[in-house]
Amino acid sequence: MSLHPGVAVAEAPDEEHEPDYRFTLANERTFLAWLRTSLSLLAAGVAVVQLLPEFAVPGTRGVVAALLTALAVVTAAGGVLRWRGVEFAIRRGRPLPRQRLPWVLAGGLVVLALFALVLVAVRAGA
Repeated sequence: MSLHPGVAVAEAPDEEHEPDYRFTLANERTFLAWLRTSLSLLAAGVAVVQLLPEFAVPGTRGVVAALLTALAVVTAAGGVLRWRGVEFAIRRGRPLPRQRLPWVLAGGLVVLALFALVLVAVRAGA
């Protein structure tokens, strides 16, 4: 019921409606991109352990692989949560949720890059 005569009431805030299919498909493509990123990180973690020789500092190969694998898990889980949150917002006509996942992914990659820089510097000094 409207408080203003002659003005139609919009749907209830928690009432779902079927969105334009293009938005749902775009959300799905974004989700799949997060999964591809996660799979790439996982493959990199496995490759570090299986294909690279031991680094100059013992045990660091395992640390790098573990960090890549952990980042893969966070990226996959975050992609699922983001997909679900965006789908929820689209179906209820709400604003899209804020994204923290790109910051987490970028931060993790910066940590890995700095770690690699230290490894290169140690190797160059040896």
